[in-house]
Amino acid sequence: MDAHVIAVINQKGGAGKTTLAMNLAAGLARRGKTVVVDLDPQGSSRHWARMGKEPFPVQVEPLTGDWDREILCVRHPLCRHLVLDCPPSLENPASLQALRVCDVALIPVLPSPVDLWASLKLPQEIEEARKVNPDIKAYLVLNQMEPNSALSAAMQEAVMEFGVPVLNANMRRRAAYRGAALEGTSVYQMGGHGAPAVEELEAIITEVIGL
Repeated sequence: MDAHVIAVINQKGGAGKTTLAMNLAAGLARRGKTVVVDLDPQGSSRHWARMGKEPFPVQVEPLTGDWDREILCVRHPLCRHLVLDCPPSLENPASLQALRVCDVALIPVLPSPVDLWASLKLPQEIEEARKVNPDIKAYLVLNQMEPNSALSAAMQEAVMEFGVPVLNANMRRRAAYRGAALEGTSVYQMGGHGAPAVEELEAIITEVIGL
């Protein structure tokens, strides 16, 4: 059986793409063998995994050259989940290929219309990818939400214009996410300090793939 492939993608840097990819993978690894495939030439997820005093709970490896879903699955025959950490650009062919092979595309965005409008090309590319990958599901993941904050009217309008559904689960602005990146670990390894962030990741996993 093929692995379940999740692409974490945004054409704009700074939206929390690698933060979501690495912590999501740590949560999925509790359910089955998981690998992060680092498609970003900057190697952000590989650098993250090397930073820790202890090994990161998920294998992180690069993938370059020509590839497709079959190559991904052949390289990881026992893998249950593959998380693709995509480049912060749609000009990179790896980003577009990720959309063509994934089951789910997660698009982390900051809760501001400006950040969402900066990614307006993504819905077009998702529709284009559906020509070869008709079953792809895509969701916005709001990142760095403030406690008890509601989306502004401008943000709600921007979301409607974007045309991709928003997950009910989101990620708040938390020191635990920043700490995990600095320490080369995941919020799942941070004990009580990471527990609220873990709840957010678990809600995302449940909503996206029902696990």
